[in-house]
Amino acid sequence: MTRFDILSENITLASNNRNNIDGEELLDNQDVLQMLKISIRSLQRYRSSGKLPYYTISGKLYYKLSDVHQFIRESFKSASSKVKDT
Repeated sequence: MTRFDILSENITLASNNRNNIDGEELLDNQDVLQMLKISIRSLQRYRSSGKLPYYTISGKLYYKLSDVHQFIRESFKSASSKVKDT
């Protein structure tokens, strides 16, 4: 039974210990896709256009959580300004 407790603690620690760089949380593609509720193609378009900064680490793409939040704020501002114009 103690082995299950140890495994449970290890799983909890691993899930709490997300990827970080300079103290900032990094998100992978799946995290961003779920957060923004967009397709992989839309995410690729945002990367290509430079709207969403990304980092490649060992061949895998990561996004800073603050960059994703900034992208959401900018998208919200541009969407609300379009509504005001009409």
